[in-house]
Amino acid sequence: MLLKTYTKKIFRAECNPRFESLHCIARLDQDVSEALPYLNTVLGGFEYLRDPPAVMFRSRGRLITVHAREIAVNALMDEAEADKILEWLKREINQAWDNRAAITPSTEGAPRPQVLEILKLLPHTNCRQCGEPTCMVFAARAAEGIKSATDCPPLTVEAQKRLGDYLSRFNFDV
Repeated sequence: MLLKTYTKKIFRAECNPRFESLHCIARLDQDVSEALPYLNTVLGGFEYLRDPPAVMFRSRGRLITVHAREIAVNALMDEAEADKILEWLKREINQAWDNRAAITPSTEGAPRPQVLEILKLLPHTNCRQCGEPTCMVFAARAAEGIKSATDCPPLTVEAQKRLGDYLSRFNFDV
C-alpha cells in the first residue's frame, strides 16, 4: 500500500466567504508522485503536469488535483462528500500502484469535449430551462462536466441520446 494516511482540512474560499461550497486540502503522509502516471492512465486525467507532477480531474463541477503529497478538491457540498472522494482516491492510487506492472503509465491529459461540437447538438433556443442564459453557456458547462444531456429539457429523446453519447466519451465521473 503506497498511500496509508493523510490529514484533511475543510474550508470556505477566503476570496468570497459567501460561497456555499467547501474546499478540501488533504496533506498526504506518503509521497505518491511515482503512482501519478498510472493513476492518470486508469482515471483519464483531465490534465497532467510534469514538474512538479500532478494530475487533475474534473467531475460534476469539481476540480480535483492530486499532487505528490497533497490532494485538493473544490466545490464540495459538505465534509462527508470530501471524505468519500478522498477515500475513493486513496483506493484508486493504491490500486493503480499495486497494478502498475499491467498499466502503461501516461503523462498526457485526456481528450476534452469540444464546446462547438456540443453546441451543434443543442436546440439553439436559448430558452434558459436548463438554468443557463444561453445554449453556448450550457455547452461550455457541459464541456466542463457540470451539465449533462438530461439537463437540457427541449432536447428530444434522440438528440439527448446523441449528446449523451458524445459526452460519455469523456471521463467526468468520480
